[in-house]
Order: sequence, then C-alpha cells, then structure tokens
Amino acid sequence: MSDVDRFERSALTRDSVVTPNAEFDAWFAEQRRTNRYAVDRIPFAELVGWGFRDDTGDLVHDSGRFFSVEGLRVDTAWDGEEASWSQPIINQPEVGVLGILVKEFGGVLHCLMQAKMEPGNLDTVQLSPTVQATRSNYTGVHRGAPVTYIDQFAPPRRGRVLYDSLQSEQGSWFLRKRNRNMVVEALGEVPPHDDFRWLTIGQIHRLLERDNVVNMDARTVLSTVPLFARDADSRHDDAELLSRLTEIKSLRELRQRSIALADVERWYRKEDEIGHEDGRHFTIVAAAVHAANREVTQWTQPLLAPVEQGLAAFVARDIGGVRHLLAQVKTEAGVLDVAELAPTVQCLPGHAGALPERRRPRYLDLVLDPDAGRVLYDSVQSEEGGRFHHADNRYRVVDVGEDFPVEEEPGFLWVTVRQLSALLRHANYVNIQARTLLAGLRSSEGAEPHGA
Repeated sequence: MSDVDRFERSALTRDSVVTPNAEFDAWFAEQRRTNRYAVDRIPFAELVGWGFRDDTGDLVHDSGRFFSVEGLRVDTAWDGEEASWSQPIINQPEVGVLGILVKEFGGVLHCLMQAKMEPGNLDTVQLSPTVQATRSNYTGVHRGAPVTYIDQFAPPRRGRVLYDSLQSEQGSWFLRKRNRNMVVEALGEVPPHDDFRWLTIGQIHRLLERDNVVNMDARTVLSTVPLFARDADSRHDDAELLSRLTEIKSLRELRQRSIALADVERWYRKEDEIGHEDGRHFTIVAAAVHAANREVTQWTQPLLAPVEQGLAAFVARDIGGVRHLLAQVKTEAGVLDVAELAPTVQCLPGHAGALPERRRPRYLDLVLDPDAGRVLYDSVQSEEGGRFHHADNRYRVVDVGEDFPVEEEPGFLWVTVRQLSALLRHANYVNIQARTLLAGLRSSEGAEPHGA
C-alpha cells in the first residue's frame, strides 16, 4: 500500500480503539481544566532578558536569539498602483521544526499529537504537532527541559521521513519566516507521555470542525499530506499554473528594507504597547507567563496582538466536474519571494470594509455574507500562540455555483486541491492561511473525495 493510500485510510477512520473519541474528549477537557496557566500583560520595563536597543529602538532578547521586533520599510508596485509604508515586524531568522510522528496501529496510521500551551492561544491549551520547536528551543538556548521526541526529527533521527518541506508563516507579521514541516514514521517503540495521544487523521479532522482546538502548527503540517487528490482535469495544467504564477510575480515589485523600529512612521510607543496611530493593524505588547508543563515554567516575552479577528476565505466552484478554488496571488510585507498563493479573500474585515470601493478586497462581500447552503467549511481558528496574542481568523470556503464566472480577474487563479497539495512539496508557493483552509476543507469532505 502506498503512503498516500495509508494516509487516506487514516483520514477515513473517524474513531480509534487506540484513543477513542470519547476518551480523547475527556482527556483534552481535563488538560484544559487542570493545566491552568497565567498570562498577564506587563509594561515593557518588566520584561526579563528583553529590552529596547539604545541605537535603533528594536525590541530584542539579550542572547541575540529567539526573535526581535524591528522596523521594515516596504515599497510595492503592480497593475499601475504603487504603495509605500513602514511597520513593526517580527524577525525570527532561524528555522524551527514542526513535526508529526506517525505509527501504524491495527493497520491504520495514527499521529502523535500534543496538548500544548502557548501564551497567546485562545483557550490556552490546543492540539499541536508532536514537536513544535524553534532551533533555540531544541538546542537548549532557553535552558529548559529537552524537547520531547525531538530525537525522532533532528539528525540522527530515528524514524523514516515521509514529508519534509520549508513553509512560510504570516507574511504581514513575520519577515521571511519559514519553518520545517515534517511527517516522520516511527520505526520502533515510542515511549508514552501524559501530554500526548495517538489519533488518526480522521479524528483530527473531526476536531478541525471545532473552533480553536487544533493549533496552526498542526494544521500546516497536516496540509502537506496529500489526501483525496487524484489526477483530474484542471483549468490550468501544472506547467501553465506555475508559469502564470511566475509571470504575476515577475511583473510585481516588492522592495523590503530593514529600518530601526524607532524610525517606523505613524506608530507610537507607550510603556506597555506599540501601536498604529489610527488604531489599525496590530499592537506589540509584553506578557509574563507561568506554565507548569512547558520546557521552561515561567518567562516574559513580547507578543503581537491583532486589533480584530481576521477573515480568510476561498471561493469554490466546479469546472468540468472538478472542484476548483479561486486563489489570490498575494504580496505581503514580509514574504520571501514577492507573492504566494493565498485565499480568495484574506484581510481584517472591519478595516477592509471601511476602505474606498476600489481598494476593498475583491469578493469581500460575497464571502462575508454567503448563502448558508453554499458554505462548505466555516470555523474560527487561532494563529500561532507563541508569537501572537489572541490572533484568530474566521476560515470559510464558499461554493458559489457554476453561474460564477470562470474568467479570472487580474491576480487570481483557479487551482484544484490536488495542485495545491502538489505545490506543498516545495517552499513558498502556498501561504499559511491557504494551508489552514486546505486542511479544513478536507475535514469537511471527510470520507467523500471530490474530484481533484
């Protein structure tokens, strides 16, 4: 049986004797009930090991590791439009590991998932990959306990690598940030741990239908596994799709220049907050964290806090009997390679809805107020809780029917699920929001594959 077939069998298995759904639900509720954590806003002056540099105003760690909050100057130009701005941005140049360990039980692959606290999470504890660690974490810069199961992923690893690719993270908030997304099959016995449980992909899909249970890092790793994506006719064959994407990127200009945080225009700094003068976008805050079951049990750190819930939505329709998603070729401030394939709409809807008509995101009204019968997937999911405070998006896929135009507006491309899955074998083609929607769409389809 091929690895794809094995993963599909796991996705079709919605319950398991290894960790029955009822047992998991009780265990996870207990994790949230008993592992209570304290995350408190503090002034920047109370940060331990962090401070503002005298020369630049950048917010940095004393070790020079982990991450920093710096300034970025951005200049863009495409389709006759030019824009320039400056903003704070998180610079975390090291590549971390996001890894799911899998193993067969009773002929079905199971994923070893962790109940993990992150300081910025909604509901604090969420279901994370087996390993979710920065290089500073797993090399011991934090001076805490070793990262559990890291030996399965870091050389010389003990398992068989099934999927391994570098994938980007939020381009509006991170500067050229990437993490290694891995799926590794265990070849020997795996010692149990109280904070981990074995689940099938079908069981995880069940949890993806709930709000704020499966964390961002688990969703992005799961999206790299191809499921229910057979060869089928697509509007653009793979070579044409890559050519169209490359052409759009080649015609756009994106110039990024790091600047001092103190030189960022139209942003203020108070004793406990860095924010935009119009109250838009996000703020930078400081937090003190106490967590009993982390590698380090207490620490302080900066966090980025969005000012409103975001929206990420795909428009979908059948073309030639095959479901297609309308992907936007989106340029963001911190992306590595000009642009990536993104959801049809990706924005802060309150801010976007107040813009003049010509500047509003295309298709915003369509996905904000869809016909309820056409919604294929709809949930609220948290973003990465280690760097963001209570950041979440409403994720939605809306089937607009075959009366919706097939012709593509500039900067948009019809793609199939199979094509998105294939692109995820490589880096910097599909952004983090689109990967979450890919994982969510699979969960809504469940055992019912739909063309490509």
